[in-house]
Amino acid sequence: MAANYWESTQRKHWLFTKDELAAMRAKLEAEDPNLVASFPLPQLRHLNIYFNQRSSPTHFDSSLEINRIGKRLTLRQQALATAQVYIKRFYTKVEIRRTNPHHVLVTAVYLACKMEECPQHIRVLANEARTFWPTDFQSQTEVARIGECEFYLISEMNSHLIVHSPYRTLTSLQGELGLAQEDVNLAWSVINDHYMTDLPLLYPPHVIALTAILLALVLRQDHSGRLPGTAASNSGLAAASAALAQAQAAQARAAMMAGGGQMVPGLPQQSSSSGLQAMLPPQSPAGEAPAEGTKNPRMAKVHRFAAWLSDSNIDIEAMVDCTQELISFYECHEQYNDKITREQINRFVKARGLDK
Repeated sequence: MAANYWESTQRKHWLFTKDELAAMRAKLEAEDPNLVASFPLPQLRHLNIYFNQRSSPTHFDSSLEINRIGKRLTLRQQALATAQVYIKRFYTKVEIRRTNPHHVLVTAVYLACKMEECPQHIRVLANEARTFWPTDFQSQTEVARIGECEFYLISEMNSHLIVHSPYRTLTSLQGELGLAQEDVNLAWSVINDHYMTDLPLLYPPHVIALTAILLALVLRQDHSGRLPGTAASNSGLAAASAALAQAQAAQARAAMMAGGGQMVPGLPQQSSSSGLQAMLPPQSPAGEAPAEGTKNPRMAKVHRFAAWLSDSNIDIEAMVDCTQELISFYECHEQYNDKITREQINRFVKARGLDK
């Protein structure tokens, strides 16, 4: 059991590049192209929303699937987050159309509760599942089905069950970064939302936490504690990009000084922040210094955060990509249709007899 993320199985075995993830998923679909063609599914982000969506100040106040069970059983957030990671890992190894996703979902929650030391009796969980999906969980077989699926999950994940989440980084940095409780609450919601993307399989938890802090600081446009409906507002996006560009440029300068004026191989040069430039509106060049007379306390927090990043060795390019992915997700969320997604899942479950 690795208490240290850097020595953990999560870092060694469950972080991938985007190309690696795409190749793994394409390989699974290529194993049975007829099955894939017979049962088209929504885009991956919509599937993630369906499985993982929670009541969040970011979006409308509804809760589905994992969150519904979590609310009924008053489960800890850490256990729900771990369950979501288990589902993502499992479906990198198994094609979703070969499973009943509701069985996988309930089993992931059951296993995560045991791992996060808030265990639930298997019969209690089975009874709750039956209230949501009565045709999928019949009283005669539900407990045995969850037990069998538990071994299936553990096997496919190679018994790598310890999950490090971004929440600890967020809370530990609150004082150091001068974050108000409302900033922490909003960043916590962004972390919740990131489980509806591929980010848990792409980047370390501390990078996710820092990105969430940045978005909480720059994207909250009012005092209600809510992110805007469309997160990609020009002002917020420009502020996030400029803060990251400022930190990246400072890191590059420090590397040059440490190398005797020569750019250290492997570190990005200042001009390499094209990812940041692409995120900015044309009138807001990345890395532009903040005006001396700025009176905006929120922007002062952003600049303080950028200075903190400058003195760190955090991967700024990774934060850029996380920012882009989250903003893209918020835009995608607005097109999500729960009814259509649910019907497409139920169609292959019933047609293949996976609800029996």
